[in-house]
Amino acid sequence: MKKKLIILFLLLSSVIFSQEKFSKEFSILSDNDLYVSLYNDRYYTNALFLSYKYLSAKKSEKLHKKIIEWQIGHEMYSPYKAVVSNVFLHDRPFAAYLYGSFSYDLVYKNHQNLKTEIQLGLIGKHAFGRELQNFVHDIYGFERAVGWDFQIKDALALNFNADYINHIGMNSTEYVDFNVIGKARVGTVYTDLAVGFVSRFGLIKLTDIANSIAFGTNINDGNTDFSRELEAFVYVKPMVHGVLYDATLQGSFLNTGSPVTKNPYAVKFELEVGLQFTLNRVNFGYIINYQTNKTDNLNFNTGNTFGRISLAYLIR
Repeated sequence: MKKKLIILFLLLSSVIFSQEKFSKEFSILSDNDLYVSLYNDRYYTNALFLSYKYLSAKKSEKLHKKIIEWQIGHEMYSPYKAVVSNVFLHDRPFAAYLYGSFSYDLVYKNHQNLKTEIQLGLIGKHAFGRELQNFVHDIYGFERAVGWDFQIKDALALNFNADYINHIGMNSTEYVDFNVIGKARVGTVYTDLAVGFVSRFGLIKLTDIANSIAFGTNINDGNTDFSRELEAFVYVKPMVHGVLYDATLQGSFLNTGSPVTKNPYAVKFELEVGLQFTLNRVNFGYIINYQTNKTDNLNFNTGNTFGRISLAYLIR
């Protein structure tokens, strides 16, 4: 009986919170290949993103909401082993990318979203890849990384990114939907294009894409048409990328002569499968991401897999 009362209390709490509005969100997102394997430690090996988002005071008849986001991000890449000291055995360069970003997400009433972002930061030694990787390895009791002396050289990082989402439809039960997505990046770190789709498979009925944690649109205030809603779903997101430039492989054109460089493949395929759900003011997510090879002559040529854990907290 006591157990049933606790479950009932949690359900009622969730319903109460789902009727409230929260206009701000703090989030942390962590990528690491250790989240899918205790043995993998290679290629895109770690990333951390800290974000704060809130609603813009400016309103428009065409929009449900405008969302402003500030983010600090760090990405890290290594060869097939972080402990490879012989530079001639590096099948891809060590590289780190540290940046701050500002983005503006326009959530249209016609079931489309457009997010634009500017990133400013550094690639190279002063992105502190060596220090962060050794910190992570110390936590897990792994050997300290070596070989960072041969990482991509320091350079200014400036990137402009855009994400587009178009909601195609939802089935009659409101448990499955389909959305087309497109991405573009231009800058001194990444220049590429991508297209794909994302489908949600609800454990409960799905929410509108204008108010879903799947698309980062779940904050509201007194001027929006939505309130906090409960969400629980699995999603799949396949993407095809056309790659023109990748400074984490090639080195930056602003500072040439990095000791290890590789040319990226022109085409890359990516598949993301994840679980996301809400509980009161908190959003959770766990995903598995698979990417085909980014370049040639890799020691592991069957692609790369990493995990992602996300946690967000809403405030009024």
